[in-house]
Amino acid sequence: MSDLAERMRARMERLYPICRSITGDGVRATLAVLGETVPLQVRAVASGTPAYDWTVPEEWNVRAAWIRDVGRDGGNGAGRTVVDLADHTLHLVSYSVPFRGRLSRAELEPHLHTLPEHPDWIPYRTSYYTRDWGFCLSQRQYDALGDGPFEVCVDTTLAPGELTYGELVLPGETAEEILVTSHVCHPSLANDNLAGLTVAVELAARLAEQPRRHTFRFVFAPGTIGAITWLAQNPDVWPRVRHGLVLTGLGGPGPLVYKRTRHGDRPVDRAAAHVVRAHGGELRDYSPYGYDERQFNALGFDIAAGRLSRTPHGEYPEYHTSADNLALVTDDHLVEALEALQEIVDVLEHDATYTNLRPYGEPQLGSYGLYPTTGGRSASEAVMAMLWTLAYADGATSLLAIADRAGLPFAAVRRAADDLLGAGLLGG
Repeated sequence: MSDLAERMRARMERLYPICRSITGDGVRATLAVLGETVPLQVRAVASGTPAYDWTVPEEWNVRAAWIRDVGRDGGNGAGRTVVDLADHTLHLVSYSVPFRGRLSRAELEPHLHTLPEHPDWIPYRTSYYTRDWGFCLSQRQYDALGDGPFEVCVDTTLAPGELTYGELVLPGETAEEILVTSHVCHPSLANDNLAGLTVAVELAARLAEQPRRHTFRFVFAPGTIGAITWLAQNPDVWPRVRHGLVLTGLGGPGPLVYKRTRHGDRPVDRAAAHVVRAHGGELRDYSPYGYDERQFNALGFDIAAGRLSRTPHGEYPEYHTSADNLALVTDDHLVEALEALQEIVDVLEHDATYTNLRPYGEPQLGSYGLYPTTGGRSASEAVMAMLWTLAYADGATSLLAIADRAGLPFAAVRRAADDLLGAGLLGG
């Protein structure tokens, strides 16, 4: 295992057991782990704060949750704990209200959620905006329940508090921004979305050590309410965002998948299409359903934010179940996702248009030290990249457009342009 893969997996292993939701101690603990790699600024927005059509909810925290079969008349199974949050964070419906009581089997069953088609998996369920409580359990656990009665404990708190998100700004030569976001709310789901978080943090660490043309802003916030709250809290920032990337599901099954922005033809769309195609991935058109790309692309913001994932949500059976565990995520997929993301960023950072200063025929590249001294073999990629660049450097055609036309990696065309600029054959 490479040092990079080992580092990303170790981070995910630390994050996996944390009981996260859209607010609370789990989010803060998660941001603390991410902040060990990059210097996150942790922002807090008070419960009750308006965020466009939404309101920051009360903060939710949990201490314990379990179901115990107390049995009737001390019969078989009496005192047996049949479901326990301590065993898996998915066992409790997220945002369950406090409850303590003794229930019959019939009274308990409306509060239980299973996946009969996958009898060993625990589903993930939430109740963010409905006051209710519930437990998720495998079908096998459900089938093994006794007749009861059952003692139920949901030791949670819902009280005025705060919504917390993490933010990192890496200033560039310009105030124009590239926004990278990844949701931070899901408990013990490795692909959705510990994979997105760890890839985003590694990209941020890389960019912190590089010269940057754009200003980069990383936001780690709970899904939907977190993105909307960030937008509401930053009316002076989001108009500067030129390109956005929402990261999720980057370590699980399938090739890379890029979901275009609402317009479908923005620079980030063209950059991502170039890279994802080269990685054998898939391109999809925008739809107003999914992750936080739908918030950023909303008409009032009109931020050009695409989404990078692998097999999208709902299209792999492990989605939102306990089977989305650390074994579902592969090291090779994490590393490839990071490299593809870096390549997309490189296109956004370095795409430009140039003018051929020697347009009357092909320049004698050898006289500029740009051609191999021995001919007779097929032209190398480097030479072909220079020839393609000279052929289309008309002051209007971008390097990315040339790379797409030539079927060459953007990086090769960019290197060619740099060489031609150094030789005085191109002008900016």
